[in-house]
Amino acid sequence: MDGQQQRAVPPQSRPPPATGDFSAIFTVFFAFLVIVSMIIIPFSSTINNNLSILHQVPEGHVGVYWRGGALLKIITYPGFHLKLPLITHYEPVQVTLQTDQVTEIPCGTKGGVMITFAKIEVVNRLRKEYVYDTLRDYGVHYDKTWIYDKIHHEINQFCSSHSLQQVYIDVFDQIDEKMKDALQGDCTRYAPGIEIISVRVTKPTIPETIRRNFQQMEEERTKVLIAVERQKVVEKEAETNKKMAISEAEKNANVSKIRMEQMLREKESAMRQEEIDNQMYLARQKSQADADFYRLVKEAEANKLKLTPQFLELKFIEAIADNTKIFFGDKVPNMIFDQRLLGNFLQEASRNISREVSDA
Repeated sequence: MDGQQQRAVPPQSRPPPATGDFSAIFTVFFAFLVIVSMIIIPFSSTINNNLSILHQVPEGHVGVYWRGGALLKIITYPGFHLKLPLITHYEPVQVTLQTDQVTEIPCGTKGGVMITFAKIEVVNRLRKEYVYDTLRDYGVHYDKTWIYDKIHHEINQFCSSHSLQQVYIDVFDQIDEKMKDALQGDCTRYAPGIEIISVRVTKPTIPETIRRNFQQMEEERTKVLIAVERQKVVEKEAETNKKMAISEAEKNANVSKIRMEQMLREKESAMRQEEIDNQMYLARQKSQADADFYRLVKEAEANKLKLTPQFLELKFIEAIADNTKIFFGDKVPNMIFDQRLLGNFLQEASRNISREVSDA
């Protein structure tokens, strides 16, 4: 009975295998792979970004996306973004100023000389609002169509219509603006999102023999310019000396004129002074003459009043008395004692005095 009971007891079941630990390890490993794919793959330059889930759009760019080869209208801005790996393709597109360098551009001039532009720089920018349209029509490498290839075309067009002298020297300073206008004109018409800021063209490379000829021509032109400038300097100096001489002559003439005017004024002043002196002298002489005339008249009147026989006899006697001559002889002249002769003398003297008074 005991043995049967013992056989009736069912055997104990074995514990199931530990599958829960394996699932946890697999989950952790899968999560690790996901984290690696989200963090490491976007920053790896050797792995295609199609495999990444997390990607970064750098500053100055926008993110554009293709799904199954079709361009999406989704545009993302700088920062971290998510996408479906293997299904969605991502490319950053620069929307700030960028400089495209087009190198080694051969062209032939109108005269058949081959020259090469070593480098032409084109500063351009793609507007954000035209990113989708531009990439849809011309792809990510839109600048190859509208900048690189276009520069080659425009440079060859320009060279074919100008001679080497014009391209290398005469109109070289105009190539920048002409290229800018040509690029911007076609971009505005066909790709309005592309903005051409400026174009910088370097001096082209020409054959060595021609370059030496140009160098000699430039040296000769420099000599001519130096001679012309020297001639201008000489002419300027002569003109300056002429102006100085004219100025000096004008100054001397003005000084002479001033001196002459001063002398004339002095002469006029002296003449007026002389006229005044003459008038004063004339007035003085007239006054003197009037005074003399008045004196003579008065003297004549006084003498007339003196013409009396007594006065005349007195004067006669005084005149005779003043005579110092003495006569000696037997007969003395009786002139003095002749009363008749004395009377005649006195009458004649009286008539003479009267005549003088009447004449005065």
